[in-house]
Amino acid sequence: MYLKDKNKEDLLQFINGWGGETFAKTLDIKFTDIDVENETLTATMPVLPRIHQPFGIMHGGASCVLAETMGSSLSNIFIDGEKYFGVGTNINTNHLRSKKDGMVTAVARFIRKGKTMHVSEIEIRDEKGQLISHTTMTNTIINR
Repeated sequence: MYLKDKNKEDLLQFINGWGGETFAKTLDIKFTDIDVENETLTATMPVLPRIHQPFGIMHGGASCVLAETMGSSLSNIFIDGEKYFGVGTNINTNHLRSKKDGMVTAVARFIRKGKTMHVSEIEIRDEKGQLISHTTMTNTIINR
């Protein structure tokens, strides 16, 4: 079964409830859009004091959690979930701009979508469209 075959609203509802209580829910990550044709996934995350580092800006680890959530979800949406699952095996994030509050939006897209490995890029932007961080992520596709 490919999750990408669900209608858009059902798919977004499903992935927003995926896995019960998870790290993504702890950070209030919300999937807001999926474009199956262009193979992109979009989500938002509020920047609140609880995800700050001691200097009052968004912790880089929070950016990485958002990026990994995006890359892993993208892979798992586009594989046969009855036969395979994708797991993160490498992540590289460049933090380009700080963020104190408000909302960030992440967009994930494939760089390469192979049979056993997916490489994606995830851009996290602020409300003005400024690039906050850029991530590349590798997922290995494993037999169930």
